[in-house]
Amino acid sequence: MRVFGCQTFILTPKENRLKWDPKARAGIFVGYEEVSKAYRVFDIEAGQVVISRDVNFDESTFGLQLPITDEDVDDLDFELLDLDDEELRQMEYQQTGKRKNRLNEEDTAAPRPRAVRQRPGLEESSAPENNSSRQEEDEETKDSGDSTPPVFWRASANAVEAAVDLSEPSTFEAAVSGPDQVHWRKAIHAELESMRLRGVFRAAKLPNGQRAIGTKWVFKIKRKADGSIEKYKARLVAKGFRQKYGIDYTETFSPVVKYVTLRMVIAISKHFGWPIDQLDVVTAFLYGVMKEQVFCVIPEGVELDSTFDCLELVKSIYGLKQASRVWNETFDEYVCSIGFQVSDFDPCLYIKTSDGHCVFILVYVDDVLVTGSSLELIAQTKNDLKTRFEMTDSGKCAFVLGIELLDGEDGSVTLCQRRYVDDILKRFGMDDCKSSRHELSTCFK
Repeated sequence: MRVFGCQTFILTPKENRLKWDPKARAGIFVGYEEVSKAYRVFDIEAGQVVISRDVNFDESTFGLQLPITDEDVDDLDFELLDLDDEELRQMEYQQTGKRKNRLNEEDTAAPRPRAVRQRPGLEESSAPENNSSRQEEDEETKDSGDSTPPVFWRASANAVEAAVDLSEPSTFEAAVSGPDQVHWRKAIHAELESMRLRGVFRAAKLPNGQRAIGTKWVFKIKRKADGSIEKYKARLVAKGFRQKYGIDYTETFSPVVKYVTLRMVIAISKHFGWPIDQLDVVTAFLYGVMKEQVFCVIPEGVELDSTFDCLELVKSIYGLKQASRVWNETFDEYVCSIGFQVSDFDPCLYIKTSDGHCVFILVYVDDVLVTGSSLELIAQTKNDLKTRFEMTDSGKCAFVLGIELLDGEDGSVTLCQRRYVDDILKRFGMDDCKSSRHELSTCFK
């Protein structure tokens, strides 16, 4: 996945340049082309967005090199370059994080991001035994044979990134000493108390020949659709990149609901006038029981007797390679036990029918949506879930996975990512820029 807004150089085809003309034009990366394997780049010299497959990226440089006036914005136009899919030059995304940009090589791989990983802004914790954890992570990322395979760019990546807040602390020290320290301290205490009540950890002495994996705190501000703060969340996660296959874990795959399934169920619900209720499982991963023996270092904020030097994980926690799978198995087992069936189309869509009525459950990790044709059946389903899991009931779904649901007067529903757009503008210092209306290229659907 390329860095939005970085500097680029667009290759000028030989037939369009003279012998001494420059071979490339400076531009700014603004997105991906949907109908072909190409990039959308703002050509600074031409003052317009062009679509090209031959682009070189400089992801360390940002911003316009030339000033843009209001007149330039008003005159924005889109140009679709002549693209031949059989001649498309593709570019390869390297797992090590170093991207190779090639302009003249044939038969290279298409631009493909890897599955979304942890935020770049989250720093490692300061546990003494993890001073070289950054180096170890790089080495294991390079050498591990079980890493997540690359996937083609798709719109769902935008929705995942939309859930990232721009004002969250990246370290434990920043959280407990920053301007919102009162809120973060409460969130940290709530997380540790939840772990204590669930019996997640057990104080232990590290056995000979075993090693303890590191931990770190991840902080997230959960917001409402209007951008206001709903709650502060602190999550203690494991540094799963230090786990070894066959020792600390085996199976890791865990499904999440497809975005096409989410849109389909929302459309069906709105068509028939069904309500859509949203629930959030509190510390969902802590419900899964560990099958492997895993030890972790003592986290920041936790104090133990000096006779113990580590913690043994009895339940799974966030960050473990198998945590998502263990939680999914736990949730799936219970939901099926109360009469639901797994959809053949999507393993995270559950369906139950009773007396001519039906109810749907959709799950995306710890976010759960419940909808159906019977209010009584919906209420019963929610009560059954709350009996087994500690859940926060948000009522009517208005904001899920970074997507805002806007109901129209005619019964329609619009999926909006307004807050995500606002955050992007703020990130690049363009939150005060002037908007401009212009016709969209016919290649967009």
